[in-house]
Amino acid sequence: MAKMTFGLARPAQYGSIMGLPGPILQGILPLLNIYYLERIEETAVKKGLSTQPIWCKLWFDVIKTRPSRLESIKCWRKKFLETFFSNVLRGILDVSSDQRLSDPCFLPLLHTSQHVTQLTVYSMLEGVLELMAKHNRRVLENLTVSLRSLTFRHLLSTSLSTRQQLSLFLHHLIHHGSVNHLSMYSWPDPDSELLVLILKMSAGVWHPGKMLTSQESLCHLCREKSVDWSQKPDQKQNLLLGSSQLLPNSTAGPCSDGDLRNEQGLPNVSLESVPSFENAAELARTSLPEQTANSGDGRLGRSPFQSRTQHRTSSEICSTEEGSLKTVQAGPSSGKPQKRFRAGKRRSHLRHSRAATESEDLYDFLFAVAREEGGKALWSQRSRGEEGESLAHDSPLSVEAASTTSLIGPDGAQLTGITALRTTSHFRSVSTLEVFSIPLTKNTCQMLGNLLSSWVSLEKLVLSLNGLGSNIISILSGLRALSRHSDYCLRVVCISDMFTYIPCMNLVHSLLSAVPLLQKLLVSFDLRNPMEGNRPEETLDTACLEDKIPESHLEHLEIRFPREPLQTSLLLPVLKASKTLQSLSLESVAISCPEEVGLLLQALKEYSPNLRSLSFHDVNLSGHSKEVLFLLQDPILQEITFSFCRLFEDSTAEFLSEIINAVKKNTSLKTLKLPGNRLGNHRLIALADIFSEDSSSSICHLDVSSNCIKPDGLLEFSKKLESYNVQRAEQIKFTKLCLHQNWLDQDTVTAQEALWRLKALCSVVSDRWDSSQAFADYISVM
Repeated sequence: MAKMTFGLARPAQYGSIMGLPGPILQGILPLLNIYYLERIEETAVKKGLSTQPIWCKLWFDVIKTRPSRLESIKCWRKKFLETFFSNVLRGILDVSSDQRLSDPCFLPLLHTSQHVTQLTVYSMLEGVLELMAKHNRRVLENLTVSLRSLTFRHLLSTSLSTRQQLSLFLHHLIHHGSVNHLSMYSWPDPDSELLVLILKMSAGVWHPGKMLTSQESLCHLCREKSVDWSQKPDQKQNLLLGSSQLLPNSTAGPCSDGDLRNEQGLPNVSLESVPSFENAAELARTSLPEQTANSGDGRLGRSPFQSRTQHRTSSEICSTEEGSLKTVQAGPSSGKPQKRFRAGKRRSHLRHSRAATESEDLYDFLFAVAREEGGKALWSQRSRGEEGESLAHDSPLSVEAASTTSLIGPDGAQLTGITALRTTSHFRSVSTLEVFSIPLTKNTCQMLGNLLSSWVSLEKLVLSLNGLGSNIISILSGLRALSRHSDYCLRVVCISDMFTYIPCMNLVHSLLSAVPLLQKLLVSFDLRNPMEGNRPEETLDTACLEDKIPESHLEHLEIRFPREPLQTSLLLPVLKASKTLQSLSLESVAISCPEEVGLLLQALKEYSPNLRSLSFHDVNLSGHSKEVLFLLQDPILQEITFSFCRLFEDSTAEFLSEIINAVKKNTSLKTLKLPGNRLGNHRLIALADIFSEDSSSSICHLDVSSNCIKPDGLLEFSKKLESYNVQRAEQIKFTKLCLHQNWLDQDTVTAQEALWRLKALCSVVSDRWDSSQAFADYISVM
């Protein structure tokens, strides 16, 4: 019967199946293979039929994995086809193993690629090589339209030819495609060449150089553009330089540490005026003469020259490649240039060489012409004296200082910031960059800082467990340079690491000062810098924290302190500058002075009128009962979290009833999270009084995870809720209960009854947690 039904789903009979009545079509749908099932989706929906149960069954029959409980699956069809595509690409799924997966009329990758919005590439980039093969060109074209998120996991070093294919792959999907989100995970020993390639391509920076030796090697979209350019030679002179021209031609070829350091995009200066600077990297790492008198100890401030920074033409800050024209600025005491351009001769030579050989790269030719025209315009400006008196009086080093950021590390060392790449990117870039568990060296951070300096389309930056250390200075400098662009889009920054190089509040102040338009900021560190204890305490002076933070647009702030003491005075400038703050989370902060908590709450009341969510995690609040009650009575807060705060450790017997009464009278509080506070059975049962008949509470979400709750206590809690629900004139508003990591495995029968009763009242989120094993793990690490 199955064979006969599958035989109906052939091209000749497909039209007749589409026209079948709904009841008959409903019986045929489960017997179709995935290709015809995908094609008939629209017809089924028009007839009031759903294919979701069929795709869900296919998932468990073929993929055989249970989706994460945290994942909300809205469409099983998309979920299955996306995973099916990935597994076939990686070679871990054999389509011939199931009759529903194969059909001689369909190619698996081609006919599922249009549904792929997320793609993960692993290890040796085998999937990239397969997609770049000629027979998969249409697959790549489909991905160019559909793909939104690209992830790299567990990458390994690759050959030059593989990097070339990867660069073309990213060129299609990012520069000509729709990829907005790029993530990299778990790369303990990253290949610097491969890492730099991915970062540069993500930022829209690509200069193929000699990698593409002929026009036929270009992607078809670039080839079409090159045809247009060849037909309109007069427009070549108006071609804008992309930021790719500011970096060495090492995208696909070998990439040395020197290449990374030199990707600074700094202006060329006279070697006579600055004889000790051998390259741009040395210039970027050397403290400015005017700033050497400054002393600091963790200060991350602005350069005093920023107020007179002028936006110059891209040719002024462009460090050209070998063989290109070079711009040499005037010396400190001379108003005349030391070297003239020979644009006409060079341009003529390039045109003749382009006509004589096909190996001359089209990009080199076009960008060289654009550079020469920009240089010629610059020479004309200077000859007419339009530069003004600033260049006549300032040394080249001072001119460079006008576009850099002065930073002072905790050890008192002076660090010069990054010059923004003030040119229009030639290619499209992603809007979200995430880098997880990948060590970033000093040179890589300098390169990333320079990319960030002109990455105006970037909306979200996530750097996690990268071992940044002092290299975070380069990231901050790049962000400062980025904020000088009026159209920058960065709104979310998340930085987390094992060790902190500078105090958390110092970093928060610096980030908000660098990027005033931030809407969400997360700063998280597990441990203090092990070298920090060896430095004198005065080297950690927080003088820069006294500088006023410009008005910000911050809405969400999360800080995980490496057991640093709470200092409300350092948080005050942040609160004053962030009038729009809606959510604040403080984690692992030590309370050395009891008055600090009261000062914090008073500051929140005064400076954060729009605060809706407040969270404390791993903060000892056992001696702060009054402050806890004060928060629970707040008429503005809608969500409060006390996670592992030891609330009842030293509390009185009346404290629990005071909490319940405060919540019962609060009509604005909708979410109360109390995980890890050792509630036990008796306190959980008492919390049910929040929903009593005389309560005005609006609590919808209650989290009592990790609270030593046993099945009998949960059953009593559920019965009490049922009785209150019957007594009330209207049903209680309670909609969600979280019960993760409680002792419900001690009596599964009682636990199941309690859960059954609770699910009739609200949504219950629980897990199968082995409390005995967890206790054994706890004992093993004591």
